[in-house]
Amino acid sequence: MAITTVIVIAVAGACSGDDDGDGAASTAGGASSSATAAEVATTAGAVTTAAPTTEAVATTEAATTDVATTDAVTTDAVATYPSTSDAPSAAGFAKVVPGGDCACSDGSEFSFWVREADPSKVVLFFQGGGACFTAETCATAAGSSTFKPTTDDSDDPSEAGGIFDVDNPENPFTNYSVVFVPYCTADVHLGSNITEYSPDVTIQHKGFVNGSAALDHLVSTFPGSTELVVTGESAGSIPSPLFAGIASDRLPAADITVVGDGSGAYPENAGIAGLLDTVWGTTKAIPDWPENEGLTAEQWSFLALYVQSGLHDPEITMARHDYAFDEVQEFFAELSGIPADQLDTLIDENERIIESRGVKLLTYLAPGTDHTVLSNDRFYAEEVEGVRLVDWVTDLVADEPVADVHCTVCE
Repeated sequence: MAITTVIVIAVAGACSGDDDGDGAASTAGGASSSATAAEVATTAGAVTTAAPTTEAVATTEAATTDVATTDAVTTDAVATYPSTSDAPSAAGFAKVVPGGDCACSDGSEFSFWVREADPSKVVLFFQGGGACFTAETCATAAGSSTFKPTTDDSDDPSEAGGIFDVDNPENPFTNYSVVFVPYCTADVHLGSNITEYSPDVTIQHKGFVNGSAALDHLVSTFPGSTELVVTGESAGSIPSPLFAGIASDRLPAADITVVGDGSGAYPENAGIAGLLDTVWGTTKAIPDWPENEGLTAEQWSFLALYVQSGLHDPEITMARHDYAFDEVQEFFAELSGIPADQLDTLIDENERIIESRGVKLLTYLAPGTDHTVLSNDRFYAEEVEGVRLVDWVTDLVADEPVADVHCTVCE
């Protein structure tokens, strides 16, 4: 079955509200759909793992691409919204609508949440929750949705646990200001395209646009930040190193730490490179850093986000947390033709590759099949080889010496 994918380029930056508007469409090569987008569902910052079943996933046979050009989808149809901000809730989070060109996958209004506390210490958190890359996986009919298509008041992280529990005395982020970026674009917060997958399925992959608007707000609201933690769960952990590198240019006085949670097993492969290039349009949003000169679209991967950001600013502390047999990541591995029983080996190998390219990556590998922990109260209970996760993260963000933690018996 051949897949026809048409892409209209949207603004690759903050929500300026200024689209090209010329209706000219670029064409995209289709990425091989050997992996599903059924990842996790996230509401109010608390992660619940979706049961990984193949029934909600459409794979493609001989995934080739028919190149097509059309004016059927243009940026003229993109809604723009005024910028607004609500008063903070009792828990301190205020809803912000950045307006302009920001949008969710279905064209609806995008919003994010901000808690103002210590202005010198800030957490930039990216929510997780699925992805899509074909007409089948991007369809939102009942029972077939593989991602969260909108944002609403349920995204308010006020009642979430883990690092959002400001009443827990062990929480290292109790006094931090927080910019919480909901996820509604099906592109792991990295997209800058409007993609027509079929006459009935058009997705606004504007994750990078939305995330950049949140970063703009962070920089303008907390310009004196001296400590910045860029983090996220599952799909939200993938863009964390890229946004950390961009933030380092805009907040040069800040010590920056990346804590990715639940995406350490995804290897370098052509399918991911295709998503980042032609389907989601991430390569149009890659910063013009000297370290990126000469890199082709085929060379980009989730690993490369760590490598290139780390090379751009070696002072950024890069760290990740994973479960050795994470069921969601195992599901992706199996559908990609990678033996699921080697997931812990994949995670270790990815760390080796990143470090072989000159970037130190600190890792905490816990046993079991769970998927993400940062917004869960297990964050305070988890202990591996005598090291509690909360203590490891506390030392990490305090710039205290930490070592890799790796389960001995991981099953």
